[in-house]
Parts: sequence; C-alpha cells; structure tokens
Amino acid sequence: MKQLSTPANAVTRQERPSQNRSLERGLAILKAFRPGSDVMGNGDIADKTGLARSTVSRLTQTLVHEGMLEYDPQRRGYRLGVAVLSLALAMRLSNQALQVAKPLMREASEKFRVNVGLAIADGDEMVYLESIRYNRKVVLRTIVSGQRIPIELTSLGRAYLAVAPVPARERFLARLKARGSAKSPAQDRETMEGEIFAAIDSVQRHGYCAAAWQPEVVALATPIAMPHCAIHILNMSVTTAEPFDSVVDELRGPLLALRDAIQAAWHR
Repeated sequence: MKQLSTPANAVTRQERPSQNRSLERGLAILKAFRPGSDVMGNGDIADKTGLARSTVSRLTQTLVHEGMLEYDPQRRGYRLGVAVLSLALAMRLSNQALQVAKPLMREASEKFRVNVGLAIADGDEMVYLESIRYNRKVVLRTIVSGQRIPIELTSLGRAYLAVAPVPARERFLARLKARGSAKSPAQDRETMEGEIFAAIDSVQRHGYCAAAWQPEVVALATPIAMPHCAIHILNMSVTTAEPFDSVVDELRGPLLALRDAIQAAWHR
C-alpha cells in the first residue's frame, strides 16, 4: 500500500519538545473533561491530569476568565465553557477533508445500510470527526462527533497504526505493553499485540483491517491518502449476528470504493 503523505513539518506530540508548560497544563485540564464528567472540582481535575492541586487552582481561574471553563458555585466545580464549543465548530467547518468526505459518507451509509465514520488520532485515542449512523432510532446513535475510542482495540486505531510514522507506532506499542489496555485490562497483552500486527499487515497488503471489539459489531477501516493533511481514517460498521468473515467480505468492497471516491474528490 502506498505510504500516506503528511505535511513536511508534521511530527507527533511525543516527538516535540515542551514549548510552554503552562499552556500544556491548561490544555490537559480542558481535555480532562469527558462525557460523564461534566462538572469537576480542582481535586478531580488534579487526579485526572496528575497536576498539583495548586497548579490546577491557578489555571482553572485563568480558563474561567477566558471563557473556556465555567464555575458552578452550587456544585463547587467547573464545566466546559461555551468558547470550547465555538472552537469545535470552527475546527469542523475548516476541516476540508471532512467537507469533501461527508456527502459521500452519507450516500454510502444509505446505500449499504451501514454506519460510516471518519476519525483522526489524538494521543492514544481516535477521535471521530463525523459519525453517520444508519439506524433510524436516535436512541441507538451512540457514536457522535468528538467521541473518543481506544486505538489498540478498534479497526480505526489499528488502521492508523498501519500508516503512522514508525517511531510513533513503536512508542505507542511500548506504552501499551507497559500499561495494558485501559479499556480492557484483562485482555492478554500478547494476544492484543498479535491482533494489532495482523491488522497492520492487512492494511499494508489489502488496504483495510477489521475488528469486532464490541458484541455483534463488526467494523472495517482504511486510511485515506490526502496530501498535506493529518492522517484520516475511514470506517464502516454494522451491528449483526452474521459471522465475522462474511461481514468483512461484504463490506470491504464498499469501504475501499468509498475511500477511492473521497480521494478522487479531494484531488479534484
């Protein structure tokens, strides 16, 4: 498979030297907020980030002043501010790859009756830029834009590792070996590592990989080659009781065809 091109100055965060510790710590505080942790006090934030409580107290005050956090006096904690939402909207609207891919993704979702997603890596997780759920029942649309999923367990993450710079991939695997999977601590590490390398080989040989890390959900993913962009990963998934291999055989053609259509639209 052709190596995806990336910007000449693109490097992973792990490769960059520290530039501004206060800024890094402030961003770490913002990223500590996840679904299910809507309001957190300084102690909660300190536990999640590993920062000293005095540092957290100082930085949360600054973030409140700048509109990135709001303080809830009744619950004595902070929640994300509206400024974060405006940044997220600006990011989505300015992502040219997403604007090119989205109408084609929606068309494929309707045609093949599958879920279609587009994601990029952030740290040790993949973040959905877009998730088009075929199921008409809104209550079942559990994957939304901005949602994070683990790299090591998912087809999206494993497809990313297949085309990530080798040093970044090796560092991720070393961290994984040291900590295990936070999402599945009981899973055998050697088995998981074998699955990751098998997925990497599948992407390099066939252009895609597949995984079923949730019950009765089969997902296939493939990298999209778009010059001068971050590495984007496309996936298709379906909830089914059908055998894994038969679902893979059914979806790999549509997935690769969608990838090719997005790449052609991008180059136009």
